[in-house]
Amino acid sequence: MNGNQARILALARGERLPREELARLIATRSPEDCETAASLARETALREFGRKVYFRGLIEFTNYCRNDCLYCGIRRSNRAALRYRLSEEEILLCCRWGHEQGLRTFVLQGGEDPYFTDERVVSIVRAVKAAYPDCAVTLSIGEKPYESYARFREAGADRYLLRHETASPAHYGKLHPPEMSFENRVRCLHDLIALGFQTGCGMMVGAPFQTPENLAEDLLFMQDLKPQMIGMGPFLPHKDTPFRDEPAGTAEDTLFLLSIVRLMHPRVLLPATTALGTLLPGGRERGILAGANVVMPNISPDEARARYQLYNNKLGTAGAAADNLAALRESIRAIGYEPDPGRGDYRWEDKQ
Repeated sequence: MNGNQARILALARGERLPREELARLIATRSPEDCETAASLARETALREFGRKVYFRGLIEFTNYCRNDCLYCGIRRSNRAALRYRLSEEEILLCCRWGHEQGLRTFVLQGGEDPYFTDERVVSIVRAVKAAYPDCAVTLSIGEKPYESYARFREAGADRYLLRHETASPAHYGKLHPPEMSFENRVRCLHDLIALGFQTGCGMMVGAPFQTPENLAEDLLFMQDLKPQMIGMGPFLPHKDTPFRDEPAGTAEDTLFLLSIVRLMHPRVLLPATTALGTLLPGGRERGILAGANVVMPNISPDEARARYQLYNNKLGTAGAAADNLAALRESIRAIGYEPDPGRGDYRWEDKQ
C-alpha cells in the first residue's frame, strides 16, 4: 500500500488529515488512487443513500448580476450577455411543470440582481410554497445581509446554495473584484447555518491560480463548516471574461475530489454538476459513480436556458426540458441507480 492509498483509507475511516497530507494526495494521486477513492466513495454513498439519486428542478430566473467575478459569463461587465428576468408567474409555471414531472425540489438560481428585492424574493418563495407545500425551495442568489436571509427563511425557503469558491483569501482575491471579500462570503455561510437553512458551499476545481494547497484548504474549510450540501464542479472558461484563455479544470481532478469529499462527508448532499457533464460526456453519471447523489436538471424556459451562460457550451441549453429530463433519468437508470424526485432532505439528526 502506497502513501496515497493509506491517506484515502484514513479519510474513509473518518480521520482528519493535515493540510500538507491532503495537498500531497491531490498533487500526486495516480489513476489507481482515483479508482480506490471512487470505489470507497461509491460504497459510502450506497450505504447512506442506497441507489437513490435525488433530482432537483433548476430554475435560472435572472442573469443580471451586480458582481464582476472574473470567471463568470454573467458578470456585470459582460456587455455581450443577453439579459433576462423571469416574472413570478413564469417561475410558478416552471414549478407547475416540474411538479407534474414529479419533482419535489425547486432550485431558484440567479445572479445578484438588485431588481429582485427582499420583498420580491419573499413573494416568490411564499407563492411557490403555497402552491406546492410538498416541495422544498432552494435559493442560490448570492451574498445578502443576515436580515435578508432571515426573511427568506421565514417565508419558507428550505435550503441555500452559496459556493465559497476557494477557502484561501489570497486566491479569492485573484478571482473576484476588490469590493468582494472572502470574509463576507464566510459570514454569509455562517449566517445561513445559524438561521437553520440546509446550507451548501463548494468550490471550482482547476480555477486559475489554484494550487493543491488551495484545494486542501477547501477540504479543511468544509470539514469545519459541516455543510449539508457541497456543490463542486470544474472551472470552465467563458469567452467574454478575463479568464477566456485559461485552461479548464479536468474531469479527472473533479471526479477524484468528489470521491474525497464523499469520504470526508458521508451524508452530505453532493451534486454531479452540469459543468462536469459539459466537460465530459457522461460526466454526471461518472460523478454518481464517484460518490455523488444529486443531479439538477434545468427546467427553465428555453430562452432562459440559452441565455444563462456562466461558461462556454453549457450542457442542457439545447432541446426541450422534457426531453433532457427524460434522457437524464434514463442515463441514471442505465448505470444501476434510481432517480428519486422527492425532497431528499439532509438528515439533521445524523449531522457529524
